[in-house]
Amino acid sequence: VQLQASGGGLVQPGGSLRLSCAVSGSGRNFNDMSWYRQAPGNEREWVARIYGGGTTDYAESVKGRFTISRDRAKNTVYLQMNSLKPEDTAVYYCRANRGPITWWGQGTQVTVSS
Repeated sequence: VQLQASGGGLVQPGGSLRLSCAVSGSGRNFNDMSWYRQAPGNEREWVARIYGGGTTDYAESVKGRFTISRDRAKNTVYLQMNSLKPEDTAVYYCRANRGPITWWGQGTQVTVSS
């Protein structure tokens, strides 16, 4: 299984970005898929999760601004980020879980700055 994250970039405060995490390889059914982020000097933190049944969950810091979704036909999970703030600046990573196994994608940089 490989996870390929994309969609990061530079955006002004208040702007929007949509991140994508494309899944390839065998056995693409997961217990859940998540987005994490890591800002310089900080530990990696959880941002959002979508479970196999479609239920979603969000960190308080992004609730109401970010939306996680998936397209099963495209084997892709998205993170729509609206009303971005400078404190959202970080490298964003996608993660997939199946039982005791976890896969990580490479990060995609999101910079929120004027």
